[in-house]
Amino acid sequence: MGQAGGRILAIDQGTTSTRAIVFDGAGQAQKSAGRELPQIFPKPGWVEHDPEEIWQATLAVSRDVMDDDVVGIGITNQRETVVIWDRGSGAPIHNAIVWQDRRTAEACRKLTEAGKAALVTEATGLVLDPYFSASKIGWLLDDVPGARVRAEAGDLAFGTIDSFLLWRLTNGAVHATDATNACRTMLFNIHTQDWDDRLLALFGVPRALLPEVMDNAAAFGVAVAEHFGRALPIGGMAGDQHAATVGQACFAPGMIKSTYGTGCFAVLNTGDTAIPSQNRMLTTMAYRLEGRTSYALEGSIFVAGAAVQWLRDGLGVIARAEETETLAANQADNAGVYLVPAFTGLGAPYWDADARGAILGLTRDSGVATIVRAALEAVCYQTHDLVSAMAQDMGQSPRSLRVDGGMVHNNWLMQFLADIVDLPVDRPGVTETTALGAAYLAGLQIGVYDSVEVISEHWQRDRQFTPSLTGEARQTLLAGWKDAVGRVLTR
Repeated sequence: MGQAGGRILAIDQGTTSTRAIVFDGAGQAQKSAGRELPQIFPKPGWVEHDPEEIWQATLAVSRDVMDDDVVGIGITNQRETVVIWDRGSGAPIHNAIVWQDRRTAEACRKLTEAGKAALVTEATGLVLDPYFSASKIGWLLDDVPGARVRAEAGDLAFGTIDSFLLWRLTNGAVHATDATNACRTMLFNIHTQDWDDRLLALFGVPRALLPEVMDNAAAFGVAVAEHFGRALPIGGMAGDQHAATVGQACFAPGMIKSTYGTGCFAVLNTGDTAIPSQNRMLTTMAYRLEGRTSYALEGSIFVAGAAVQWLRDGLGVIARAEETETLAANQADNAGVYLVPAFTGLGAPYWDADARGAILGLTRDSGVATIVRAALEAVCYQTHDLVSAMAQDMGQSPRSLRVDGGMVHNNWLMQFLADIVDLPVDRPGVTETTALGAAYLAGLQIGVYDSVEVISEHWQRDRQFTPSLTGEARQTLLAGWKDAVGRVLTR
């Protein structure tokens, strides 16, 4: 069991918050701290973060929970978000461009019209979409004065948030990323496990800009003593959805987890086989350990918890997210009202960057509770679209759906989810599975855990929600959803 008494600091840098959690060897959270991350919206459809704000928040929350028993660090992060910084000073050349950002939609459309989408999908398993990092990198290099020349000269470094934090924690000693974050850039070939020169040329990204790609459990470097009072090894890194897959112990082919945070992301483990999707899912990597890749199918929903955040901060109809459970439960039905939360376009399986949100079916009787329920139901309908598509691709339906993220504490939502996807929904005892996965990966590297089998033994179910809806009622609800989505699609 290695350092069985050792604790791991998990840094979870997400889209709307930066968190730090210390886990013990049994996978139980001992301390946590967090800070909300301000969102920057320079123009409609544009979303940015301040990298310095991310860094300072990461330091602050990590210091809040640090103790003498911590033996190493794991990092997990919002994926696809792009930072480019100066190798000399470490200073970013621009705000981070967030995965939700759609400023490169036109550039991606032109590449698609030029017949480049097939190359992207063949090499990366992804669809040619502004969601991923590649077109954002190209935009920065072309928009920031002098950036392209500096990049080609090797003076700049690109990274997703994990890579940026690793650089800062090691005081610039390490420029690296992990395979799961690399595979979401739209520049990394998931079959050859290397940056793809054809894609670098297509998006105008110099190889000198890119980090080294490592396994998810690896010797990433050492966080220098000035940050936490002593030097600590960084042993695990993974993009948030891959970390959650590990945290949910979805190590066997056919196991599926769905995370409900800002967006919703379902990941189905397909083992050694990269299954090309016939249903516009993403073929991606689940994780890479000891040089061996486990693949996955993934469905990405851009707006899940973000819809509740919009109800609170945008409309001001609720004061706290927790209120949504009671409001929804007190409604006898959805009254024919559907909310399609296409605030930044629609992800899988629609991939419509230009779609915009809508509330349909409103009548004079519609009130706050109606809209709140519609927002929660939308999360479940979107999950159904993903799970159904992935089951078709794999040729079999999963036996159950393991769920995590902030929204899964809403019991009404979890029951409606089970009803709509027509599967048992398993909520684990530890719902901070993204951070937990980062801790497990670091623990594998450092010696706290001997194997993934040991990690699997730690997984425990808190509650199972079983379907209780008739098939006819389910199909009626889904038909209403399909109609609503059809009204906002632009292609």
